[in-house]
Amino acid sequence: MAARNARVAMGQMAFHAGCAAEESAAAAYERRGFAILEKRWRGQGGEIDLIARKDGVVVFIEVKKSKSFAAAASYIVASQIKRITVSAEQYLSTQPAGLLTEARFDAALVDSVGSVQIIPNAFDAS
Repeated sequence: MAARNARVAMGQMAFHAGCAAEESAAAAYERRGFAILEKRWRGQGGEIDLIARKDGVVVFIEVKKSKSFAAAASYIVASQIKRITVSAEQYLSTQPAGLLTEARFDAALVDSVGSVQIIPNAFDAS
């Protein structure tokens, strides 16, 4: 019972830390003039943490939190990239220009003190 309670508590802490990281990343994008369109948008491939727009470009943002920026970046793996691109394609199909909408994929890395590092075009969708 104690082990189960510890797992539940750890899961809750991770969830709340992830939400806080997403909020920090959203604020960082807003300070740069982006409009946040969606938070935790769910598509067929899974969840996209943030979707933003600036100057007609739709930006799909994967937020990763860890002790360091390098550690956070290491958590972005090929299967996740595939999942995000599938969902992004679905999202773009809802836009007026459809799949012709200019888009990019960013990573927003959050370290242990809450600093945010934005990496534009963090992965290639092809």
